[in-house]
Amino acid sequence: MTHDDMKALEARIDARIDETLDFWIGQLGRLCAQPSISAQGVGIQECAELTATMLREQGFSAEILPTGGSPIVFGESAGKSNRTLLLYNHYDVQPPEPLELWETPPFTLTRVGDTLCARGVSDDKGPLITRMAAVAAVRDVLGELPLRVKYFVEGEEEVGSPNIPGAIDAYKDKFAADGCIWEFGSVDYSGRPEQTLGMRGLCYVELSVETAAMDCHSGLGGSLIPNAAWRLVWALNTIKGPDERIRIPGFYDNALPATARDMEYLAKQPDDAADLLETYGLKGFLLGKSGGVELRRMAVFEPSATINGLDSGYQGPGAKTVLPARASAKIDFRLVPDQTPEEIVPLLRAHLDAEGFEDVAVRYVAGVKPARTDPDDPFVQLSIQAAEDVYGLEPIVAPLIGGSGPLHPFIHVLGVPVVTSGCGYPHSRVHAPNENIRIPDFINGIRHTARIITRFAAM
Repeated sequence: MTHDDMKALEARIDARIDETLDFWIGQLGRLCAQPSISAQGVGIQECAELTATMLREQGFSAEILPTGGSPIVFGESAGKSNRTLLLYNHYDVQPPEPLELWETPPFTLTRVGDTLCARGVSDDKGPLITRMAAVAAVRDVLGELPLRVKYFVEGEEEVGSPNIPGAIDAYKDKFAADGCIWEFGSVDYSGRPEQTLGMRGLCYVELSVETAAMDCHSGLGGSLIPNAAWRLVWALNTIKGPDERIRIPGFYDNALPATARDMEYLAKQPDDAADLLETYGLKGFLLGKSGGVELRRMAVFEPSATINGLDSGYQGPGAKTVLPARASAKIDFRLVPDQTPEEIVPLLRAHLDAEGFEDVAVRYVAGVKPARTDPDDPFVQLSIQAAEDVYGLEPIVAPLIGGSGPLHPFIHVLGVPVVTSGCGYPHSRVHAPNENIRIPDFINGIRHTARIITRFAAM
């Protein structure tokens, strides 16, 4: 196919996308109306069945594959060639709480101007619908799919995808592909599309300590009985210092620094420091960083340790003079290549023991390994060029992002290069009340995905 032929085909596909836009917005509303909160076990099986039904309605074979947790919805349709594109998404969403902060019902897709609001509309039901819409538009225009398309839609991404590595091992042949479009994609504050090539890993743990059989009157026991809250605070204080360095011996041994190629990509990224400060109401960043490439490097190539929550004693209205007997904290460690969650937990345990906190229990909750795609892979370059053609702006290429997901087994077990395409933007309020996407971004996400399909088939 010549360049002009491809351009003409893509124009016809764009026209078909415009013709069917209202239908696909309706399908997005249908999917968002089904709660699927993995953290609470709400609506998971129902949403898996709905997703499978929607794929079958589009002419795909679809089956619900059991795992040790939430099922995977697997869909497949043959194409003109045996080249295979795998589409990874997830149907589970974050809890909608706090409900009082929502301006519209969280599980009713609501249009406000050019904005669509609902829980999961950006993460990740909107991107899933952009894939369905793109596949349908390409098929409608060509009369058939130009390549084989597979859907991998899981239901526990929001709780760390603990069963995905095992499922990929079990169904490796079923999921085999030549390239993969990952769950998300977005534009930055200026409207430039972002291409993500890697994700940090995650090690999520809970620390807990019990110093007595029951809570005690603070006047009776404050000078005599160990306080669980203080005990935990002192233990936490050994993990990271004011210099933001994690003090666990051996923690950084396998952490790879950014390469010269990574720094080239980071240098080309826009400086959105001012936007971040405004969005989150900050006076400044850690360590006095003010912006520039070093801030961007630190954001993704430095591991982190974050206290997600603390629980102990009394925190209700008024005063209760109590000495707490139990305390707990949840912590996530964000990891960079080539760190693994399997190595971090024993290092943390050994560190606490060496610091005299043998009584502080460590419970591993969830984790994923970091992973990266080769930026020079032809599939990656194809996606970057397709994005530039759709958005009319040079894409921002992120060699690594701060978030985490089950990317590692796709790259290192299935052996597929991974690109991103989606419909998010900086104010999508992902994981927060009033989650939303903009309709122009939704359209461009469909167009970008459609171009990846047609160009990958012709490559």
